This record gives sequence, structure tokens and C-alpha cells, in this order.
Amino acid sequence: MKTLFITVTLSLVSQSSMADISAIDSAANAMNINELKQISEQSVDYEHAYAEYRTAITANIVGQRGMFKRSLDEAQTTLENILGREDDVESMALLASVYGMQISNDPTKGQTLGMKAGTLLAQAEQIAPNNPRIALVKAMSAYYTPTQYGGGMDKAKQYASVAIERFQSPCDDICWGHSEAYTWRGLAQQELGNQQDAEQDWQQAIDIDPNYSWANFLLNPPTSAQQY
Repeated sequence: MKTLFITVTLSLVSQSSMADISAIDSAANAMNINELKQISEQSVDYEHAYAEYRTAITANIVGQRGMFKRSLDEAQTTLENILGREDDVESMALLASVYGMQISNDPTKGQTLGMKAGTLLAQAEQIAPNNPRIALVKAMSAYYTPTQYGGGMDKAKQYASVAIERFQSPCDDICWGHSEAYTWRGLAQQELGNQQDAEQDWQQAIDIDPNYSWANFLLNPPTSAQQY
């Protein structure tokens, strides 16, 4: 009876986590900062950090630089607190992405935060070598890192393809990133001069999530595509 209670409890926690992540993604797709902040205030730990992460991205798109920085800092603090208690792979991957965004905002942090991000991803991959978000964050990092420093478009495409392959495995907890993996691979394809392949990847992203605004924007830009 006790085992059944534990199993049911864990299942309900997992379903709650999925619901929170899905709600965050929906609000981010609609670029609804107010809803993202509301979800953040009602969430704790990873879900809180993820909501702040998406708030930062959305704030950056709409030009709210103060909120962008505050949300990134809040996500960083929350994730670092989680990792101070336990070695949580999802928190490692998300924190590495947060560090990457902070570097893009302030390149003077590149050396310190870049090393931290690399260490986090290496640790995460040792624990969960098939986690798709680890490969996704690597793709994002490679996209913005010059070839001479270990990045470049070929690496970004490679890591995004690994993430896409890993996303084929069933997911019942934290599942964000599948559409993004196709989108980032499309961006790398575009930079490599493969426009048709890029558009095919963006269409794949939309097939997975018809409401995914970024891929829709890249396929049908009103004037010129802006990355976010």
C-alpha cells in the first residue's frame, strides 16, 4: 500500500511539472510577460527558474532590458540554489543556457561563465548522456562561439542533430526543447548556406508545435528574421 501511495504521488508530481512547463511554453509563445511572471510567482525551484528564463527571452525580444537582466539573475540564483542541494541534470543544462545568455549580454563575463557552463554540461552528460537538452544547449553555445574557440555552425548543426535524435525517446517529465532543436539546426543550416534545409527544419519545428512563434516567424518574416 505504501509503495502504491509513493508511485501515485510521484506520478502526480510529474504531471504537475509537465503542466507547469507546458503553461510556461504557451505563455512564451504568446510573448505574454504578465502570464509568465504570474506562473513564476506561483512556482518553485526548476519551474520557477524556467519561467524566469522564458521571461528573460521574451523581455529581450520586446526590448525590456531591465526585466531581461532581472529575470536572468533570478533564474541563475534559483538554479544555483537547486544545485547546492542536489546534482540535478535539468538544472545543470538550464543554468548553462542562462550563463550563455548572460555572456551574450555582457561579454566580459565570457571567460568565467563560459568555463562554468562547460563544466556544468560535462557533469550533466556524465549523469544523463542521452538527455536532449544538454545537446540543445551545446548547439546554442556553438552557434555563438567562433570556430577557433571550439564552436561554429558545423558544431551547432551537429549538436542540434544529436538533440533531435535524443528527443525521439519518450518523455514524461521535463520535455521542452524539441521544436527549438529543429529551429537552431535550421539557423545553423542557414548560416552554412543551406536555406532549403533550414526551412525544412523550421517547418519540422512547426509540425511539432504549431504555436511555436519563433519558427513561424523565421519561415514568414514580416521584414527580416530576428533571432530570439
